[in-house]
Amino acid sequence: MNKKAILYRMVTDNHICPFGLRSKDLLEREGYDIDDRPLTSREETDAFKTKYNVKTTPQTFINDERIGGYDDLRTYFGKGEAGQTGTTYTPVIAIFSVAALLALAFQYTVVGAYFSIRTLMLFIAFSMSLLAVQKLKDLFSFTNSFITYDLLRRVDLS
Repeated sequence: MNKKAILYRMVTDNHICPFGLRSKDLLEREGYDIDDRPLTSREETDAFKTKYNVKTTPQTFINDERIGGYDDLRTYFGKGEAGQTGTTYTPVIAIFSVAALLALAFQYTVVGAYFSIRTLMLFIAFSMSLLAVQKLKDLFSFTNSFITYDLLRRVDLS
């Protein structure tokens, strides 16, 4: 039996809905044939929302039943909450500590002294690099913010 789903998602020249891409990926991983129906303008999206009395896109329909958005689709398939839960500052404290130690060690190795204006500059450089790597740790949030800038992915949407 072929499992089929209809997916309405917003895809315009200026915006690609990351949750629409996530919904499409989830449906594919669950073995569904997807009738992808992109909403290509603000007017088309607003008309769709009015017709189905929904506030957001994407919207998924399976067996003529509206499942809902990405979170509703995850619930339908028995998946847990998407993304990272909770807040902790431990990684940030660790990052700044490691950056400080790296700056001090590098400064001492090169100059033979621990403190100078260069130590501060090294600390900032190491901190920014490590914070960038930390940002990649929460891939769910990172991809949501990055996906609309991914020009190569836009070409592959057909």
